[in-house]
Formats: sequence, C-alpha cells, structure tokens
Amino acid sequence: MIRQFELVERVQAYDPDADEDVLNRAYVYGLKKHGNQLRASGDPYFSHPVEVAGILAEMRLDTASIVTGLLHDTLEDTDATRDEIAGMFGEDIARLVDGVTKLSRLEIQSESTKEAENLRKLVLAMSSDIRVLLVKLADRLHNMRTLHHIKEPARRRRIARETMDLYAPLASRIGMEKVKRELEELAFGELNPDGRTSVLARQGYLRERGDKLVPQIEVELVKTLKEGGLDAQVSGREKTPYSIWRKMQTKNVSFEQLADIMAFRIIVADVAQCYQALGLLHGKYQVLPQRFKDYISVPKPNGYRSLHTGVIGPLGQRIEIQIRTEEMQDQAERGVAAHWIYKQGGPSTDAPQYAWLRSLMDILDKAPNAEEFLEHTKLEMFQDQVFCFTPKGKLIALPRGATPIDFAYAVHSQVGDTCVGAKINGRMLPLRTQLSNGDQVDIITSKAQTPSPTWERFVVTGKAKAAIRRFIRTRQREQYIQLGKSLLDKAFHEEGYEVTEKGLDGVRINFKQASVDDLVATVGAGLVGAREVLTAVYPGLKQPRKGGADVVPISRARAKTGKSGEGARGGKPEDGKIAIRGLIPGMALHFARCCHPLPGDRIVGIITTGKGVTIHTIDCATLESFSEAPERWIDVGWDSANDGDGGVYTGRLKVTVANQPGSLSSLSTVIARHEGNISNLRIVNRSMDFFDMVIDIEVADVKHLADITAALRATPAINAVERARN
Repeated sequence: MIRQFELVERVQAYDPDADEDVLNRAYVYGLKKHGNQLRASGDPYFSHPVEVAGILAEMRLDTASIVTGLLHDTLEDTDATRDEIAGMFGEDIARLVDGVTKLSRLEIQSESTKEAENLRKLVLAMSSDIRVLLVKLADRLHNMRTLHHIKEPARRRRIARETMDLYAPLASRIGMEKVKRELEELAFGELNPDGRTSVLARQGYLRERGDKLVPQIEVELVKTLKEGGLDAQVSGREKTPYSIWRKMQTKNVSFEQLADIMAFRIIVADVAQCYQALGLLHGKYQVLPQRFKDYISVPKPNGYRSLHTGVIGPLGQRIEIQIRTEEMQDQAERGVAAHWIYKQGGPSTDAPQYAWLRSLMDILDKAPNAEEFLEHTKLEMFQDQVFCFTPKGKLIALPRGATPIDFAYAVHSQVGDTCVGAKINGRMLPLRTQLSNGDQVDIITSKAQTPSPTWERFVVTGKAKAAIRRFIRTRQREQYIQLGKSLLDKAFHEEGYEVTEKGLDGVRINFKQASVDDLVATVGAGLVGAREVLTAVYPGLKQPRKGGADVVPISRARAKTGKSGEGARGGKPEDGKIAIRGLIPGMALHFARCCHPLPGDRIVGIITTGKGVTIHTIDCATLESFSEAPERWIDVGWDSANDGDGGVYTGRLKVTVANQPGSLSSLSTVIARHEGNISNLRIVNRSMDFFDMVIDIEVADVKHLADITAALRATPAINAVERARN
C-alpha cells in the first residue's frame, strides 16, 4: 500500500503547487473511516482507494481528483456523509465523490439493468466534470488488477464483461489508450483465458525464432529516414494478445496472416516531418493496400492524431507503422489527462472532442428507461465511424451505416424532426442511403414535416432512434386519447348517458390507471373496452350477451339490411361515426392489408389490441373471425374531406397476362396512362400461355381503381382482371 508521504511526493513531483495539507487530511480521513474493513484479498480496504489515488497520480491529475480517489468509497461503505465531506474538503470534492459513489445499494432487477443504470448515472455525473470518469476508470482499473482475489467465477466474469463492454470503450473515447489496453487485457484474461494463453504461446514461439527481428527492423527504419535527411525516434513493439485475438476474429485469419503483429512508432519534431517520414517510407517499401489512415488531417472524435500505414518493410516483414509528434504521442497514451489544466479546474466538456458526451446526454434525456439508453450508447460507442461534411464544411462524425436522417439529428434535433430530403454530393438521394466518408450532405427541411415511424428501421445513431421513438410515443398517445374519447362517447350515448371526467375519474382505479387520460388512452388502444368503462361507471347496466343483439354494430346491421352505408361521402359524417381522416396510419388507426380499403368502399373498424382501430372493407373475409366479439366493431366512414384530397391509397388487383412479348409493357402503360403507380408486383403462377400476377397500385379512391380495372380488361394482352381480397 502506498504510504502517505509517498503519495504526496508523487503528486508534487508533477504539480509543485499541490495542496499538501488537503492530501494529508484526505489520507487520514479515509484511513480512519474505512477502519478495519478488508477486501476479498484480505488486505485492508483502504489499500484500494490509496491505489486508485496512485493511478490518478500517474495520470498527473489535479489535487481534487487525487483526494476524490482517496474518498470515493466513503459515502457507500462507511458512515461518512456528503455534508461532512463538503465541510472538510469543499463542495467541489464532495460533488466529485458523490459522482463516483458506487451504486450497489440500488435494488435493481437484473444484471443488464444494473449495467445500464450504472452507465446512466455515470454519464449524468460526467456531464459537468470529466474528472468523475477519470476517477471511475482508475477505480475500475485497480479492481481489475485485483479481480483474481474474488472467489466466485460468475462474479468475476460479470465484472470482466462489464469492463470490456463499458469501461474500456469509455477510456478509448477520451483517448486514454494505455488505460484501455490494460482494461482489455485484464478482462480478456478472465473471459477467454484459453484464447489469451494460445496467443501468448504463439508470440513466444515467434519471439524465440526471431528475437533480434524487432531491433533489426528499427535500425533499418532509422537508416531509411536518415538517408532522407530526417532524424526520428523509432521504437517497435508487439501488439497485445487481446488486440491480436480481436483481429483474428474480425478478419477471420490465422495468426501468421496478420500483417501487424509487430508495430513500429516513429516520433518526429512536427507535423510537416510526419508527412515527410511517410513519403520516405512509401518511397522505399511496398505499401499494403487499404492500410493507410490519416488521423492528423481528420482526427478521431477523442482527439487522437497520427499517421498509420502498413508496408512490407525491412527483411520482408509485414509491419504496421505509426508516425506522430511527441505531443500526439502524449495525447494518444493519456488522452484528456494530457491536456489537464490545473489552474483552470480541468478541461471543459464543451470541447469538440467531447461532442459524443453531449450526444449521450441528449439520448439520456429522450430514452424512457435505462435499457434503451444502454442500447443507444453501445450503438454509438462500438461502431466504426464515417466523416461527412455540411455544406459549410463542418465535420460531422457518425457511426458506419448512418443515413441522412442520422446526419440531420447530429446537426440539430429540430433539423432531424423536420427533414424531408437530402442532397448527397449535390444529388437528391433517398433518406435511407448510407453515407460514406467525405460525403457532403445538405438536409432539406419543412416546417410541416414530422418524424416518420419508418425512419427507425434504418437509422443507426442513438440520438435519432431516441428522438423518433419519443415522437411516436407522444403522437400515438394523442391518437389513442382521441380515439378513446370517440369510443366512450359512442358507448355512453347508446345508453343515454354523457361521458364526464368526474365519472371516469371515479373508476380509473378499477382499471389501474393513474389519470383519466391514461384510462381513455387504454380504451383507444383496445386494451380496455368502452362498454367495460360504461358498466363500471353505471354498475346497474345489463351486460350484452356474447354474440347477442344487445349491442349490434351499425356496419353489421347495414350489411344484413342491405343499406349502402355511404352517407359519409358527399356530406357530413353520420352521427356516431369516427372521422378517420387526420389520424396517423400505423398508430391509432391503420388500413387492413387483407382487403386494402379505398375511399368509396363501405368500411368497418375493428378494435385491435395495442394498435387501435383496423379499417376493413365490409365484405372482407377476415371479419368473420370477429363475429363473436361485437364490442370490437366500430361504425366508421370516410370523412367527406377525403373526396379529391389528393391522398394516395393502395388497391390490389389479380391480373392474368398473356405470355407474349410486350404484355408487361402494355399493362404498365395502361396503369400509367390512368395516373396509377405500381408499388408492388408479384407473379403467383406461371404457365406456357399465361402469367397470374398480384399488383399493388397507388390510387386516389375506389373509382380510380375501377377505371384502371376497366382499361386493363379492354387491353388485348390482359386475359382477366379482378380486385384481390387477400
């Protein structure tokens, strides 16, 4: 265990102005509070916070961070209070200690939830001070170094998996590659000891065969650079077992096929010499295809800068070479800690390299629960990135596979919400187009636009997914409430009653709902029947017999009496009808795909659990399955405003076409001439003479489809046409 004076000396070695008094008081306070507590290894518990403080000193952090390391477990594991720490060490240190306090006291249902909640709380704390993450990483690093003392294998594996999935990527995100490598190696040894042993054995075998190989290559590289007039430091190293194993897995290659088991680092004086060294090496050695990366011109999001290349170098060896300045090397190893500003209280999270952190905070604000937040953050942290530009030249980094919708949300949430199109490199392309490195993206917006539920199928960034889901939840609830009110009005009106908020409020507890709106929304979603609410408000009412005639849907009654039911067209909707125009398809109301109802068809609504109302044509065969559930039938009609509204609906036709040249051309020409648009075509049967097809056509209404049908029947190449009902 590091002794008190040793810790002070370590800190003062890089920060002579460090407050020796506060360091001594924190050491004594932590030692006293932890008292006789022991760790799994049998060592005094205080040895852990002291070692954490030592790791932070190696990072060359400020005094407040070191003190936080000494005290970070006191709030959870001792009788210390936040007020006490604030009184003795100041509010700044109390806030930092509170931010990294462990969360094991929380009652969380599953390990995945615990993992999510930990990250959620961590990012919340990080939002104002990056030092919270640095202390947490030091805490996790020491815990991993002592992981072998934990006896339960399952617990060791859980901690190692959490380290690999969360803490190592977070360390990488702030550029702390040295910490990231050690965390990965320690976790790898626990999660896959056989794999690590295998890689180490193979490395050892190759090392014995060529133990002088690395020094010889170093000498040749130095010689090549000197011949070009460049003095540089060259050092070689083997890759870590985990990095080798990961590349073997992702590239599906053997150990011997890896081109960069040996990596060489070249340190030069300035940026110009970086490119000079690259030119000398590429001029002397054969370059490996697709191995060059310029992180100086386009740094990684965490600020990492370097030139990477792969060559067949001295002695015919395939090697990786990294070229950077001393400053870049310091940044690559220590990340944010390399830029620590003692006098100004540390780096600000407003810096460009912490844009990812602000993005996580935006996701956190929109995600409804911890699991969804974890899903989004893992999406963002583990995918490769593409770099795109706005029309003004601003660089936007996105995960690989990102689309213009992801780009729009990365620019601003409002831009994403109102996106209607995108120009990529000057060309209008679909919103689902995947972006590539260097693309210039110009987002086209409209105030009338809102997020589409279909966007969620192809966006990849957490910010876009969270914003779309939030909009869908909000709009869906609004539609359910609107529909629920209509259903309740109809049910109460049939019995001669009026719906009142007081009446609904009196029975909402019966349905386990927190508010009247919640109750109305569950009715609209089909989870609770309007008749159930009615009988709860008025218990004396007689329940209808199942399948009986106490409550007969108007649409079914019309079907039996032969009435047309077309009163909603050409005038106001009839009393009791629910105007379907204006509701969002796919939310509270949608059209059945079994019969493809069109304006002009006689229609009926069926309450579908969790979806609201599904619209069918009155002669749809599917309705037979609902004959024993009259309470689910809703009398609906087309709003008069549907006439000539320019809306697009899908009609389905079954067509038999002669198997002869030009038949398909004749079919599509007729449909196009009558202003229809084929959205889908499927051949269901083939023979020597005829093809049977099912065609989906975008039309305005049932009359439009009838016109197209008549025109097709008059076409010589068309043998038969009828409207499809499945």
